[in-house]
Amino acid sequence: MQASIYQRRRLVNSVIMALAWAAALSGILILAIILATLFYKGFSGISLKIFTQTTPAAGEDGGLINAIVGSLIMTGLGTAIGTPIGILAGTYMAEFGRSTRLTLVVRFINDILLSAPSILIGLFVYDVMVTRMHHASAWAGSVALAMLVVPVVVRTTENMLLLVPDSLREAAAAIGSPRWVVIMKVAYRAARAGMITGVLLAVARITGETAPLLFTASNDQFMSTDMSQPMANLPVVIFNFANSAYPEWRQLAWTAALLITLTVLALNIGARTLSTSRSKES
Repeated sequence: MQASIYQRRRLVNSVIMALAWAAALSGILILAIILATLFYKGFSGISLKIFTQTTPAAGEDGGLINAIVGSLIMTGLGTAIGTPIGILAGTYMAEFGRSTRLTLVVRFINDILLSAPSILIGLFVYDVMVTRMHHASAWAGSVALAMLVVPVVVRTTENMLLLVPDSLREAAAAIGSPRWVVIMKVAYRAARAGMITGVLLAVARITGETAPLLFTASNDQFMSTDMSQPMANLPVVIFNFANSAYPEWRQLAWTAALLITLTVLALNIGARTLSTSRSKES
């Protein structure tokens, strides 16, 4: 009797393990096919003109320098706007109002923003900024990206600060340090790697966002650094060029997708490296 039960359990375990391995290998295979296709078609379009020429007119050859610069400007500005707001909100939730009703409300709203489709953020900024300015602009695109940065930074900042032992705060307070010194010199220093990881993950999230920029920043064929006007960016270029009938545009779309993928990959590797170093230090 016991032998039959043991055999049945081993059989069930073997079947489940086989299904788990099959699911894992299927996911890895699909990802490998996607990356192989992207690298094959993307690298074939890499050349000096990608980084020296602007996006071309229909049927012509060109590069992506205006879209690259536009993406860097709006991503950088969005990160610069969203990061301080997220860090301050996360600090309040972890250090000052852990059990207050305001913290519960902010955490609930933040969770909604984390899971909300980015197109909703784009529509909101479109209604608030674009309709009042009567045209798309890089400012509107940056604000939309900043709104995507904030919930990620809030969550990671709060979680990292909550992981800091209270004994460190108590030791700093025992020698007469004011509350702001305890937070700045003790809590932030202990949670620094995790907080930076959160910022990197937020940047990785907004790097390839298309929907918010379609409604806010639109696109521009020429090089422009005027924040009050539409500005070229890689995600919208991919959206516009990918389904084009012109092979030059489709090739540029593949190359732009490769650049975004490599950027996101580098950011994720950096975030993983920081989190690993933090776990080793702790």
